[in-house]
Amino acid sequence: MERKHIYIAYTGGTIGMLKSEQGYIPVSGFMQQQLKQMPEFHRPEMPEFTIHEYIPLIDSADMTPAEWQRIADDIRDNYDNYDGFVILHGTDTMAYTASALSFMLENLDKPVIVTGSQIPLAELRSDGQANLLNALHIAANYPINEVTLFFNNQLLRGNRSTKSHADGFNAFTSPNLPPLVDAGINIQLHGAEIDKKPEGAFKVHTITEQPVAIIMMYPGISPDVVRNALKQPVNAMILLTFGVGNAPQNKELLGLLREATNRGVVVLNLTQCLAGKVNMGGYATGCALAEAGVLSGYDMTPEAALAKLHYLLSQDLPIEQVRNLLQQDLRGELTL
Repeated sequence: MERKHIYIAYTGGTIGMLKSEQGYIPVSGFMQQQLKQMPEFHRPEMPEFTIHEYIPLIDSADMTPAEWQRIADDIRDNYDNYDGFVILHGTDTMAYTASALSFMLENLDKPVIVTGSQIPLAELRSDGQANLLNALHIAANYPINEVTLFFNNQLLRGNRSTKSHADGFNAFTSPNLPPLVDAGINIQLHGAEIDKKPEGAFKVHTITEQPVAIIMMYPGISPDVVRNALKQPVNAMILLTFGVGNAPQNKELLGLLREATNRGVVVLNLTQCLAGKVNMGGYATGCALAEAGVLSGYDMTPEAALAKLHYLLSQDLPIEQVRNLLQQDLRGELTL
């Protein structure tokens, strides 16, 4: 059987860094040299791969919607020439990029796997070798045709992932959806369909940077905090609320939210909890938010919600349609 050919978009991140007196730094060409010296990547049962290094390499803390677009366009430009795509990315904002790509890349019929590492590939005990090796192997042999994130022996749906550990190998979790694949002694799939074909043609959506405010509710929060955050040019706000979507029943605060929604600002309610979903009908405090025009974000991660807002607000849609689509499951990002 002909070997699959996987395109690796090396955007930057810890995986390809080199140790220096100033700490770890990105060095052009260094990661490619490391991979040449690792025979396990060149075994006959492994796919062929081509590495495209971004210039300059991007620290993931510097990722922007413009960089998401660059990655999406890179996949579009190479889509017909490869069997799958692996995106090497820094861990800090990996879940944001995976979420954004899930909305930008519509009707995928090839796998797109985002991965990286906590320790550079060249270092002893690096997790980068296993992460990249497994990402390539799964892309070639167990193609799940959506945007996913591989880390620490698990393949997660990209828009369900969140970075939950700053310095552990188990850096990412999928709080509200089990992993699609466990890569243990055997590759175990959990409800994921191999090589599923979409109904429509592959399409890459364009997104533009959107001014979105994120406010975490806390006991005693002043309405002035929300008032200042809602000032122009903000066109959307994510509220990180208590429990199942509760916030203080402060009349001034609720009035600000009602006024904002009336003038077209989209206000989305997410829970601060790592797992679980918003249910604004459960308590009076949640009902008051709903009456003020605040929308439920159900069980979306903050990363997925932010990416989805960028995607929808970039499509030049009527605001009511944006509000409706926010509460629909477009790419497997939420559970209704």
